[in-house]
Amino acid sequence: MKVLFLVQKEQRAILDRLYQGVAAHCDCDLRWLDSEQQRNLRRYFAEEVNPAQYDRILFFLRFKQEIRQVAFIRSVPNLVILEHDAYQNYIPCKYTGKFSRHYRHLPWVRVLSSGFGVSERLRAEGVDAHFVPKGYDQGLIQDLQQPRDIELGFLGSLKSVAYSGRKALLEALAQVEPLMATRTNSGEEYNATLNRIRFFVSADVGMGEYMIKNFEAMAAGCVLLTYDQGEAENRALGFEDLHNVVLYRDIPHLQEKLRLLRADPALAERIAANGQALAVARFSFAAIGQQIVEALRPPLRQHGLKGPLGELKLRLCRLFGG
Repeated sequence: MKVLFLVQKEQRAILDRLYQGVAAHCDCDLRWLDSEQQRNLRRYFAEEVNPAQYDRILFFLRFKQEIRQVAFIRSVPNLVILEHDAYQNYIPCKYTGKFSRHYRHLPWVRVLSSGFGVSERLRAEGVDAHFVPKGYDQGLIQDLQQPRDIELGFLGSLKSVAYSGRKALLEALAQVEPLMATRTNSGEEYNATLNRIRFFVSADVGMGEYMIKNFEAMAAGCVLLTYDQGEAENRALGFEDLHNVVLYRDIPHLQEKLRLLRADPALAERIAANGQALAVARFSFAAIGQQIVEALRPPLRQHGLKGPLGELKLRLCRLFGG
């Protein structure tokens, strides 16, 4: 299977090994698009792409740019969209409902969503949605087998509106527990700091899925204390409370679990080891890349632009901007 894989050139997260994981399992033409190329996909395709050469065309581009170019995207054959932010469709933020609206214009397109529950909700709306979770960079994130001098920590951003629940919980937790919440540079500094943390507090409040930091913390050997996203999400990922992760619903619940772990260091060590084993087995970018390719293989829905009705839909889409 020959795949054209279009990704963002400027991106905060380092995802090169995810792309390598995809390329390892198909004939992959990987291209990094800069902001200008993403803003004008019609011109980029006209100058640089022959769609007939590919069995699948996979987008992992800025959603902000995709929704402005629906009329052109509707003309792209064999299209699959990889999306890590579709949870924003269902939370109060600037993209609330916009993913649903976008995919309604593209009913034949397959969407690979990083949330199990999000995928289920999209499927209920008629989207050809498949669940492929986030993961971690196995070349970067490793257990350095060193002493952990930070008992309770969080690394990451608190600025986005989508992270408002995370920010509120961590700020409240810091009032009652010795929480270190900070940001680091990506790469070695991030991994080194993860390796100083014994209990990593993940607070994906209201998001409905687990962010990439959960898998990174597990792979680095932290005990992951993570906000409970529900039975279905946990089952899909293999998360088991007090076996390979520690689930909590609010701060008193988190403190209750912390007291248990502090009183039983052997239990904490087992949870960390089991969590790390799960992450290594299932959530490395090498493994996630393979899952992405497997999700590309089944036949796509028939493209809906054929015939007079399809042409009318396309003209209306161009006229009204999607």
